[in-house]
Amino acid sequence: MYAVVETGGRQYKVTEGQFINVEKIVAEPGQRIELDRVLLLSDDKVTVGQPIVAGAKVVAKVVGEERGEKIIVFKYKPKVRYRRKLGHRQTYTRLAIEQIVSGNEEIVPRDEEMVSGNEEIAPGIGEMVSGDEEIAPGDA
Repeated sequence: MYAVVETGGRQYKVTEGQFINVEKIVAEPGQRIELDRVLLLSDDKVTVGQPIVAGAKVVAKVVGEERGEKIIVFKYKPKVRYRRKLGHRQTYTRLAIEQIVSGNEEIVPRDEEMVSGNEEIAPGIGEMVSGDEEIAPGDA
């Protein structure tokens, strides 16, 4: 059984027991999260979502955070002695895929708490924000 999930603006083909690196998610190591944007689900037959498969989820456990390879950003303008060299390392969250749940199955209960994988971070503040809360500029 495999599924195609979307998180962090990218799509990943996942199977149970697989480890993947996704864009940084605000969650503690050892915490379980649900990825509910399942675009395709395949066990005996293939189910394609329009745009997502109704009720399907992928349950994953956060293993930790990792950093990718260093990328060199070199800016150059000819004839004016303008050169800038910068480096960048992207932070990723490593997930262990535990379970793929179709719309008619139940999630196997665990004693750890669940966190949704599609929560947004307020820019510049670093706190999780749901859609109906407002953060004042001095509340950080």
